[in-house]
Amino acid sequence: MKAAELMVKCLEAEGVEYVFGIPGEENLDLLDALAGSRIELVLTRHEQAAGFMAATYGRLTGKPGVCLSTLGPGATNLVTAAAYAQLGAMPMVMITGQKPIKTSKQGQFQIIDVVDMMTPITKFTRQIVSAGSIPSRVREAFRMAEEERPGATHLELPEDIAADDTDATPIPASELRRPIAEHKAVARAVELLSQARHPLLIVGAGANRKRCARQLSALIDRQGIPFITTQMGKGVVDENHPLFLGNAAVSDGDFPHRAIAQSDCILNVGHDVVEKPPFIMRTGTRKVIHVNYNPAEVDPVYFPQVEVIGDIANAIWQINGDLEPSPDWDFSYMERICAAMRAHRHEGESDAGFPLKPQRLVADLRRTLPADGVIALDNGVYKIWFARNYNASCPNSVLLDNALATMGAGLPSAMAAKLVHPDKPVVAVCGDGGFMMNSQELETAVRLGMDLVVIVLNDSAYGMIQWKQQHMGLRDFGLSFGNPDFVAYANSYGATGHRLESAEAFEGLLASCLAAGGVHLLDVPVDYSDNVRLLFHEIPETSRALVP
Repeated sequence: MKAAELMVKCLEAEGVEYVFGIPGEENLDLLDALAGSRIELVLTRHEQAAGFMAATYGRLTGKPGVCLSTLGPGATNLVTAAAYAQLGAMPMVMITGQKPIKTSKQGQFQIIDVVDMMTPITKFTRQIVSAGSIPSRVREAFRMAEEERPGATHLELPEDIAADDTDATPIPASELRRPIAEHKAVARAVELLSQARHPLLIVGAGANRKRCARQLSALIDRQGIPFITTQMGKGVVDENHPLFLGNAAVSDGDFPHRAIAQSDCILNVGHDVVEKPPFIMRTGTRKVIHVNYNPAEVDPVYFPQVEVIGDIANAIWQINGDLEPSPDWDFSYMERICAAMRAHRHEGESDAGFPLKPQRLVADLRRTLPADGVIALDNGVYKIWFARNYNASCPNSVLLDNALATMGAGLPSAMAAKLVHPDKPVVAVCGDGGFMMNSQELETAVRLGMDLVVIVLNDSAYGMIQWKQQHMGLRDFGLSFGNPDFVAYANSYGATGHRLESAEAFEGLLASCLAAGGVHLLDVPVDYSDNVRLLFHEIPETSRALVP
């Protein structure tokens, strides 16, 4: 068979369901092999969107998502998606084409060193130089993409190699069990927690990857230790839990950071150095226990005293089994923080003002979606409102990016979520700036027959940067733009566009779109005048009585 056919058989052996991307002439043999495969090609309208979809597939399944592009400009369009997967710890394999490498008839036309370009933003990148090496290269790319810490890998398949004949066969995946934490480290963690007066649990991005929800919930329920989450740790434990103290989304001085300031021992589970961290160790003498698959990367704000390294779920199970709730633990202050946080979050949920306030948007969306519904957030200031005010009930039910924090990923991520979870309602929430960076994928969603709701928050500006500009006391300059008629724009792709006319209409409109099926776009004018409240460094007046 041709090497391209072998490549596809290797992908099938890895359990690949979808290949997202845009082929070019250098991929034609591979495209022909895919035509005879059980793998579905999802043809997108931009390579970046294909990469975002592949990365999100990897995030949701734990198996590498696969994306495809041609050489040159197609490959360079995958760079942002590669960084998105690499920083976000999402397993992804990129396959790019290349001109013939054994002979050249076109000089350097469209040729750049793609392998060299991908080196700093991937875990593994190789050019395939012989048909016989395909099985080992594919197996290693998938192994490396999925291995802790997950990320992006890349293979370049030149068109002359793809056309070569070969009798090689795929290499099956080996069985793998992650190592478990050493008992002495667990014992030291248990000792520190037992000696504490005000222990606190922080759930980070690493805990969200490997489905640690059951063991973490069991520890919280048995020990009664309050917890906070990072943005990418949302939903690992149900945030409706009475011991949930909030999400560390922005500022030193907010509710979660006040809980941290009160704590004397932090059990920090799944900390990821790429995620903007809560301020844990900058002041005070509190002890920090690092529970993760890999040792801590020490920096000026993170230098844990104890490290429990191994499978996270197993480590939490061991700690929970060996630790007994201490009669000396005192959570009275944290209970007051919890009450104040909940009271503060309810403010503005019924605000009838229009354009819509973010608090009303978040509350109405949470009431409308079931517990396992999925929201995919693009990047903008609304992401912080969702991180703080939207209680996630299930792991990976809030897809936000707090690593690369790129614009343009919201819609493609929602589309990938819908492919993975066809029976769950999925909503993309995008700012008008981020939406227009990959809005062409509306056509892809319509062509695939998806049931998908896309909310476009319309303020005709790059609102996140405008908010920071205002906070710094600078002039309002360079961040406003015009928008198309989003309703007509959606309709032109075969989707159904809607324009929100009042705050009271939002919840009903959203529910009707979810029930109707098909692709719906909601043009939602938004009022960000309350963004200043995200940066408060004092407990708000309305909640001050609850927290001394």
